[in-house]
Amino acid sequence: MLSTSTTGREGLSGAEAAIRLRRDGPNTLPTGKRAHPLVLLAKQLVHIFAVMLWVAAVLAHIAGMPSLSVAIAVVVLLNGAFAFAQEYRADRAAQKLRDLLPVKTKVLRDGRPVLVDATDLVVGDVVLLAAGDRVSADAEVVDLAGLAVDESMLTGESKPVRTQRGSAVLAGTHLVEGEATAVVTATGARTRLAAIAALTGRATRPPSPLTLRLNKVVRVVGFTAIAVGTTFLGIAVLLGLPPIEAFLFAVGVTVALVPEGLLPTVTLSLARAAQRMAGRNALVRRLDAVETLGATTFICTDKTGTLTRNEMSVVTVWTPIGEAKVEGVGYDPAGEVVGSEAVRVRVRELAVSAARCSPVAHVEHRDGKWLPVGDPMEVALHVLAARSGAEVPTTAEVKHPFDPRRRRSSVVDADGVHVSGAPDSVLPLCASTTGAAEAITTLADSGLRVLAVARRRERRAGDDTGWEAAERDLELVGLVGLQDPPRDDVTSAIESCRTAGIRLLMVTGDHPATARSIARQVGLLGPDELVLEGAGLPQDEAELGELLDRDGAVVARVTPEDKLRIAKALQARGHVVAMTGDGVNDGPALRAADIGVAMGASGTDVAREAADLVLLDDHFATIVAAVELGRATFANIRRFLTYHLTDNVAELTPFVVWALSGGSIPLALTVLQVLALDIGTDLLPALALGAEPPNPKTMHGKAPTGALIDRTVLVRVFGVLGPSEAVVEMGAFLGVLLAGGWALGRTPDAELLTVASGTAFAAVVLGQLANAFACRSGSRTVAGVGLRGNRLLGWAILVELVLLLAFLGVPPVADLLGGTFPSALGWVLAACAVPAVLAADTLHKSIRANRRATRAAVG
Repeated sequence: MLSTSTTGREGLSGAEAAIRLRRDGPNTLPTGKRAHPLVLLAKQLVHIFAVMLWVAAVLAHIAGMPSLSVAIAVVVLLNGAFAFAQEYRADRAAQKLRDLLPVKTKVLRDGRPVLVDATDLVVGDVVLLAAGDRVSADAEVVDLAGLAVDESMLTGESKPVRTQRGSAVLAGTHLVEGEATAVVTATGARTRLAAIAALTGRATRPPSPLTLRLNKVVRVVGFTAIAVGTTFLGIAVLLGLPPIEAFLFAVGVTVALVPEGLLPTVTLSLARAAQRMAGRNALVRRLDAVETLGATTFICTDKTGTLTRNEMSVVTVWTPIGEAKVEGVGYDPAGEVVGSEAVRVRVRELAVSAARCSPVAHVEHRDGKWLPVGDPMEVALHVLAARSGAEVPTTAEVKHPFDPRRRRSSVVDADGVHVSGAPDSVLPLCASTTGAAEAITTLADSGLRVLAVARRRERRAGDDTGWEAAERDLELVGLVGLQDPPRDDVTSAIESCRTAGIRLLMVTGDHPATARSIARQVGLLGPDELVLEGAGLPQDEAELGELLDRDGAVVARVTPEDKLRIAKALQARGHVVAMTGDGVNDGPALRAADIGVAMGASGTDVAREAADLVLLDDHFATIVAAVELGRATFANIRRFLTYHLTDNVAELTPFVVWALSGGSIPLALTVLQVLALDIGTDLLPALALGAEPPNPKTMHGKAPTGALIDRTVLVRVFGVLGPSEAVVEMGAFLGVLLAGGWALGRTPDAELLTVASGTAFAAVVLGQLANAFACRSGSRTVAGVGLRGNRLLGWAILVELVLLLAFLGVPPVADLLGGTFPSALGWVLAACAVPAVLAADTLHKSIRANRRATRAAVG
């Protein structure tokens, strides 16, 4: 550690530190007011869909159906508990920020170095820092030696910062090289880290597209149920029913029209999709984020670690006698230098000099991986030495550490002087630099970071007195081109995004030239090659949105506030925004975006906790796979919504016929039979439709942004599938009654009515069986889709048939519901629902296909 005499400080006394601690409080981040878990659970029980079911449960109790009331309440409670369990950890991002602070830190107290709890640091404390330490409070550097600080978790800048005296080191960063003495300037809530925590806490998630769409569905269904119930109340009174009986009948109709099975179907469908995403390395932290992914229209992606591997490596070496390419993977020392023998010899010499200037950096093999220790760029120089076959001495007599003012470092040993650093700081010290300027331009234009290496082959008197004497009369050994290479699958993933109509924006804290190069390499950069810096972004949100609402732009040198503004500006223009990130600085934007995507392997806890989706493998391509499953989920929700609504048409028809006939035609279904259809026979097939695999064309064209119930769904439900079921249902019911001797206007025998009612119930169930297969595709017929491809649906249909037999064949259940086993004629008539539904579906889809073909031919 540096000698404390050079700082002129002895640190605070223990007494003074205690006074300041009482005055300023502990060095902890403000936690803010957090919602109690019971409050989070309650939110799952009082959203608009749940409220509609609670009202239905109350009405069922009023109508004298306590068992139904309990059943509906259980559905709401179980669904709420399941959703709560899935999302419990989604709101803890700010709290995780505290994990970035170390438990202990070394300070000077009463002139002696001591270890104290990080929470006990106060303003004015003298902190002693060494490589590997994490900074626990904002501080000003007063003395240093070869200091390099990794600020990537705060700024997004992947290159360690070379800090000088008078500069600040910030809480949450850590030292990758060197040592320093610093004086604490801010603690706790006054640190930069706390400011980011506050941003994360203030950022609110917008309601998901699915939430908005489902709320609209609930409002429509709820209004319809109330309107129909009120209408039947009036009709019942007009037909002579006593007011109390008429009211209970209307309540029963209203409850029957509420789709009790829709809420658990949606929740379990999203959970199923989340499970499938986890199998593809995408962990969903909020269930409604599944569908939001499918609606994504704009992805704002980080560069380092997302599009690139976050691994610095030497790829090109230029020497005055020729150029060589370096092959290898990551930090694995295995690899080779490709070039002539003379050039390879020169590269070995260069690698020795470069590695001698970075004696601390090295690689370690842990858990089957080669991992860097120290500055990633300097580690890459040691890997170059290994790949070139060079032996690097481990001792040096005199070291002149890197200084941000001169931007180079040097080492003096028995062989002479070795120097490495920025080309414009090293080349002026060399006797000959022929060809170097052109080589630097070529390497930089390729997006590489360029490092110059020089040496003097003899040691002179005075070389150990200071860098001014040592770094003179040098020979340029060569130039090193380093890069953080793009991930192998990024280019194809970007192409898939564009095929899907998704716009891309690179948002990074890195240098504009580096960002431009990577964007160009992976195919992200747009034709206008727009590259902006965060400091130059318009302050007006509308102007910012208009500027960035294009495909393939790049914004470099961004701050956390910039990322937050970008997300909001694009949302204001109607985009569903996905924001990727891995650092602390990404937390606020991840939380405010429609879908926050964090890196699971290399990201921070803060980013993961703020995000809706965590990429377990850090691959950008995983986002594309998740978007595909999200779009498939939206299509599946439409599928089982069509399935449910078709059933509602068949359920409502008997009440409409009864009302229009003035009571001359008995009710074909009882209220309890309707409920048995909703939360009994229909539930499993609907869930199976929610697990339908993605269509091959799911990622072709823009994201679906329309309502869940659009014109296409309405036509299929009320013009095709629903009427076909209803016609067979009523035909089978009336056929059994007429065959049993009933005449219009007469009250049928009770036993005959239960048989006819059982027949109508069977017709609806069998019609829904065919409807399940019809709903697998909105454009292809059942014959075109086939019966395979969804094993869950096959099992669901089998269970549906078993439930049909149980509801009609088990006497206590049949007596409760009001329908018994159909006669032979009844089964034949009920079975007609299957071909009727399939024929109507096939005819409708064929007509639509012909119309599309005609429009395409005309166009």
